[in-house]
Amino acid sequence: MKTILITGSNGLLGQKLVCALYRDHGYRVIATSFSPNRMDDEGYEFELMDVTNKIEVDYMFDKYHPDVAIHTAAMTQVDTCEKKRTECWQTNVESVKILLENARKHNTHLIHLSSDFVFDGTNGPYSEEDTLNPLNYYGLSKQESEKLVMKYTGPWSIIRTSLVYGVNPSLARPNIVLWLRYAL
Repeated sequence: MKTILITGSNGLLGQKLVCALYRDHGYRVIATSFSPNRMDDEGYEFELMDVTNKIEVDYMFDKYHPDVAIHTAAMTQVDTCEKKRTECWQTNVESVKILLENARKHNTHLIHLSSDFVFDGTNGPYSEEDTLNPLNYYGLSKQESEKLVMKYTGPWSIIRTSLVYGVNPSLARPNIVLWLRYAL
């Protein structure tokens, strides 16, 4: 049975991945987040882990030896990233360095979640070969994290999301679906 470690498991995408992978596919799923678990489901393991803390990440990789690590943890609020650039860089770039170091050590396939904010939005739709031109600090941080992943000599994937949305009442902050629901 493959072991999959998911960072950012309290976020919308992280929660959906955890449920889909252990329920529908029978993988051993290790869900991680820097804050206490928000899901009541059983069938997966939850561990507190701050992706910016090398000791914690090293411990998780040494403990579980994941076959795949899906990195969904990120600082994604664009305005906050502009105001808190150091925190943004730590969360979105430095964490990737730590994860890649561990992925290399354990031959883990790293799946890195990025964003269409790496583009300027003027010439879409975009392909993987298009020139990156971020217009804000969040986009820059995702561009730099992608560069790190692309240098990794082990197995890797980058998934660029556009807008992640869905209904999930256990989220710490609302998303577009919940904003609309509450506005009606």
